[in-house]
Formats: sequence, C-alpha cells, structure tokens
Amino acid sequence: MQRSKIVDVEDERASPRRFVFVLLDQFTMLSFAAAVDCLRLANLMSDKTLYEWRLIGDGGEMVSCSTGTGFALDGDLDELHRDDTVIVCGGRDVQAATTKRILNWLRREARRGIVIGGLCTAAYALAKAGLLDGKRATIHWENHDAFTEEFLEVELTKSVFVKDGNRWTTAGGTSSIDLFLQIIADHHGETLANAVADQQIYSAIRTDQDTQRLSIPTRIGVRHPKLSRVIQAMEQNIEEPISPSVLAKDVGMSTRQLERLFRRYLNRSPKRYYMELRLQKARNLLMQTDMSVINVALACGFASPSHFSKCYRSHYDTTPYRERGAHSARLSI
Repeated sequence: MQRSKIVDVEDERASPRRFVFVLLDQFTMLSFAAAVDCLRLANLMSDKTLYEWRLIGDGGEMVSCSTGTGFALDGDLDELHRDDTVIVCGGRDVQAATTKRILNWLRREARRGIVIGGLCTAAYALAKAGLLDGKRATIHWENHDAFTEEFLEVELTKSVFVKDGNRWTTAGGTSSIDLFLQIIADHHGETLANAVADQQIYSAIRTDQDTQRLSIPTRIGVRHPKLSRVIQAMEQNIEEPISPSVLAKDVGMSTRQLERLFRRYLNRSPKRYYMELRLQKARNLLMQTDMSVINVALACGFASPSHFSKCYRSHYDTTPYRERGAHSARLSI
C-alpha cells in the first residue's frame, strides 16, 4: 500500500491542522514527545503535511523539561488562529509552573472558542483557569488526590484520556499516544492511525474507557479476588476508614481469615496496609497542595493532628511539617 493511499479523501483538499504546544516549566518529556511523534508519523505515513506544530511558553525563549533538557521556544503567549489546537504540557510542580500570565492567556484563548488540551499534570492548569468546570477530565494518578480536593466542580476520572467537548486531558506518559491516535483517526481515518501505531510498535491502543493504573491484582502481584475487593474498598474509603471487621464481612470472611490473607500475601496486617495507603495520600497532599496539615489529616481519616503526626513520623521518619518544608526547599533550589 502506498503511503498516499492511507489517508481519507478529505485530506486531498484539507490544509494542515496546527497544534500549539504550551510547554510549562519542568514538563514531562515522554508525554510531549509521544504527542509530537504521532503528528510527525502521520505526516510521514500519509506522505502529506497533515499536521504542523509550534512550541510556545511564558517568555517565549527557553524552557526546561523534567529531565533538565532545555527547549528553545518558537514564540511567546501570543494570540492564536481560531482553528489552532492548544496542548498544554505539564510535569513536575505544575502549581508553580502555572503562572498568572499562563492562566490569563488560557482564559483569553478559551473565550475565543479554541480547543484546549492538557497532557500529564496540565489538567491542573486548565482547572485553575476554570476551563474544566462542569466537565469530565483526567490527570496523572499521583496527582489525583490533590486535584480532587482543590477542584470540586470537575468530574475527575481515572481514564487514560478524556475528550469532553473542546477540552481534552490525559493521564500522562504514553497516554498521549492514545489521545493523538484517536485525534488522527477522527481527522483522517483509523487506517492512518493504525499505521502510526505500527510505526511506534504500539500494539495495545487504549480508549477513553481504559483506566490509567494497573489492576489491583497486577499492581500487588497477587490474584486473589477477595483480597482485591478489600484493597479496592480501602482505596475508595480513605477519608472515612472502614474497620477490618466490616471489610471482612463484606467479602464473606471472618476478621481472622482476613488477617491471615494479608499476612500471607502482603506480609502485613490489614490495619497496617490501610494505614500505609492513608499516609501515602497524605504525603501527596502535603507536597501537591496548600492544604493545612490539619485538613490533610482530616482528608486522610485522622481524628487529630497529633495522631496524624505520630503515624507519619513512624512511617516516614519525619513530621508532616518538616516534610512540607523540605519539599518547598528542594523546589526553590
């Protein structure tokens, strides 16, 4: 098959579609590169310039990705063409990277009806600008807890990517490939999208119905249905923890049987495992939000700050206050 035959008839008369990538400071290289490579390969496999792209950012000069590599930008946050598609690329410490200037620019372009998407943690920037109010969205699973606490008006999902009208978001990593393959299929047909996937040796194309994290059995390395159900219940009830006796009853076991199950497969008690889940969420909130330590404690099921601090110090060998201070110091270097 000749490359020129891969695309639909529409492409014979269509002008190139332009994507404008807004690179936030410390953006994730993989998410950005995966998206651009899909566009590059679509051009290559069709033997046509179906897509064009440019890189912009706050200041319009240079920006560094999370690996430390610097990127020369094509321009500043200027006014775009109405048929452009904006893709914001986020990464580490997206809160600091989302400047007031970027927020104002996003709001202005949104008012003009432009399609705006966010890769990896960039859903935060879109939500902060108010562009995801009343919409479905997704973000990297590590930022899920903090996002949920801050943006109550957004329907956050755990999908690989979400397209809700003219707002698109991805979970990060290789999910950019899934979103952009869908975009290519929508524009030029599935034959071209599949050809691009083949070039990337990407054999398991996901849809917006797929979740971003591994299943619980795969994640913990144990395929025990009752254990998986208990862990799922724990993960879904962090703010108001469920007692081991209730968890055991819900899956038709005694508390002693549940204890043996956790000891056998996870080498810890259900209570200990549950505590580790709650402390992990607490650490994410401390590092990714401005929530007070008291509110973090309450959000993770601790009745008092003192109890929270004691448990946190026992697990992480530092207090919540020192953890947040150390994190802020590292970011300022």
